[in-house]
Amino acid sequence: MKNNLIIIVVLAIIIIAAVLYLVGYFMRKKNQMKLDDLEKRKEELFDLPVIEEVDDVKKMHMVGQSQNTFREWNQRWTEISTRSFAELESQIFEVENLNETFRFMKAKKAVAEADETMTEMESEVEIIRNGLKELRESEERNSLEVQKALDVYEEISKLLHDEKSEFGSAYPELQKQIKNIEIEFTQFVTLNTSGDPIEAREVLENAERHTYELDDVMKRIPPLYDELNRTFPDQLKEIEEGYKRLLADHYVFPEKNFEDELRRVQKRVKNSTVDLEKTEVDAVEVANRDTANAIDALYEIMEREINAKKYVLTNHKVVGDYIAHALKNNRQLMIELDHTSQSYTLNHNELGRSRGFQTEIEELIRRYEDFEPKLKEHTIPFSEVQAFFKDCYKILDDIENQQVEIDDSLKDLRKGEKAAQEKVDQYDFRLRNIKRYVEKQRLPGLPADYLEFFFVATDRIEELSKALNRIRINMEEIKKLSDLCNEDLELLDKKTKDLVNSAALTEQMMQYANRYRHTHEAIRVAMENSLELFSKEYRYQDALDEIGTALERVEPGAFRRIEDFYFKNLDAI
Repeated sequence: MKNNLIIIVVLAIIIIAAVLYLVGYFMRKKNQMKLDDLEKRKEELFDLPVIEEVDDVKKMHMVGQSQNTFREWNQRWTEISTRSFAELESQIFEVENLNETFRFMKAKKAVAEADETMTEMESEVEIIRNGLKELRESEERNSLEVQKALDVYEEISKLLHDEKSEFGSAYPELQKQIKNIEIEFTQFVTLNTSGDPIEAREVLENAERHTYELDDVMKRIPPLYDELNRTFPDQLKEIEEGYKRLLADHYVFPEKNFEDELRRVQKRVKNSTVDLEKTEVDAVEVANRDTANAIDALYEIMEREINAKKYVLTNHKVVGDYIAHALKNNRQLMIELDHTSQSYTLNHNELGRSRGFQTEIEELIRRYEDFEPKLKEHTIPFSEVQAFFKDCYKILDDIENQQVEIDDSLKDLRKGEKAAQEKVDQYDFRLRNIKRYVEKQRLPGLPADYLEFFFVATDRIEELSKALNRIRINMEEIKKLSDLCNEDLELLDKKTKDLVNSAALTEQMMQYANRYRHTHEAIRVAMENSLELFSKEYRYQDALDEIGTALERVEPGAFRRIEDFYFKNLDAI
């Protein structure tokens, strides 16, 4: 029993020792794997080309804020590569010792701390590398901009040297500005080399700005110089010589300050030339636009008088003949109006208008004759005469149009009288036809209102006939009477047809209703009343309504049927 107990204890000790050994083995192996991973990450971090990237950026000779930023990234890398790497090595060494001495729990904690340090270093290195990359790219862009400015500087320097004549009086000032820019670039290099980045950046920015400003100025100067040196002087010389020739050819200008304006423009050209020497291109551009406009205005003044002379010489006789023609036509028109007014009433102030034409034409004659000696003596501008001739054409065209209108209206009076006379004959004929038509119906009599309207129409035609036989005919009155006569006859014709149709339909209704006379008391009474209205009072429509209403009560639809039959067979009846 005792031996068995000893065996069990020994076995338990062996098992516990085995378990502890296995646990320690696996913990040590796990810690070792983490250490291996840390070593691998450390080597990868050491293998990153951060030092090369720092050196690449350093070689770019940065200035200003860029150089300050680079110093910050460089300092952060130095701290990582020295202090942080040393701390990491120390932590890894500690983990190895703890792991070897079987202090696995402390080793696990130390591994976690080392892993955290490694992660922070990896993150910091990534930030540093991205910062260096951004800085490098930014500086590369800045370098390109600087190189671009230097290229522009080289181009304008060469242009100024090769095309000296294109810049005229501005050349010395441009040469001076080129030299100043060269000094600024040189100063930038000196300051950058001596380690004054802030001032170097300021000088560089000034050099770049002055380069582009000068480039813009140099592009604008040649056309301005060409205008001031060649175009404007040639034009002003041409204007001055042309003006003198025109004066010699007896031209008269309404502008009394022409020569003063010419001198003013010449002075402006000189002032602009002085401004161009100072490269004040904005002021020169504004002044040159004003100068060009002023020169155009001077040209226009001379061209206006030259063109006006051509117009006057071409239209001189034509205008005179046109005035004489208008005067002759107006005299003939006034004679015609005088004759016509003896036979017709003139309702549109034709005589007053023709007298007004006479006054206008006489005023044109007066002005035309007033211009004649002035043209011969060369004391009046051709443009003034041209304006008068154009007014003449406008006034005479208007007068002639109105003369033709009045003349046509006089012819229309005669035509209107003849047409009205023919209408009177037509109206008489229509009235007789209506009278014969009514008599042919052999009616017992005619209603008083119908007879009254018949006599009104007759009197109206008689009134029209008397108006046409007066010594002076008023055609407006004639037209109104003629229209009223036509309306009267149209209405009389309708009344006549209605009268005859009512009488005829009454007779037919009476004949048809006779079949009900002895069987229907209402029909008998209606027939008697209708006969009374028809034969004694001549109220044919009322008679028709009386018998028609009674018949419709006895035989619905009979009235419409008899009426339809009547109108369909009207010609036969």
